[in-house]
Amino acid sequence: MEVSPEANPPVCKLLDFGKYKYQMSKKQAPSKKIDIKEIKIRPQIGIHDLELKVRNIRRFLDEGHKAKVVMFFRGREMARPELGLMVFERLTQMLPGKFNIEMKQKLEGNHITMVIGPSSK
Repeated sequence: MEVSPEANPPVCKLLDFGKYKYQMSKKQAPSKKIDIKEIKIRPQIGIHDLELKVRNIRRFLDEGHKAKVVMFFRGREMARPELGLMVFERLTQMLPGKFNIEMKQKLEGNHITMVIGPSSK
């Protein structure tokens, strides 16, 4: 492969053609990866903090990413997981625009997880 044809003498390097072909195919293939952005909240989150998280989720959805909302419980908070579910309900009511809930709220150990995706247009 010729690296610098303008130099005197021209500069060339030897390379594996199979590896070169593979690298070129990877560069030409469109990137279909959708990022999952993670938002962490707590059951005792304040209303203004929740509004900030909702704005961030909306921004992620507008950019075409998915948002994974994770609520962590500590200590005695685990005795009242319904408070965490109420926060998730308030979050989905506050979220403007169209979106898909790809995974409903699910209690897994000491945290609740929900995945929100952009609406399919």
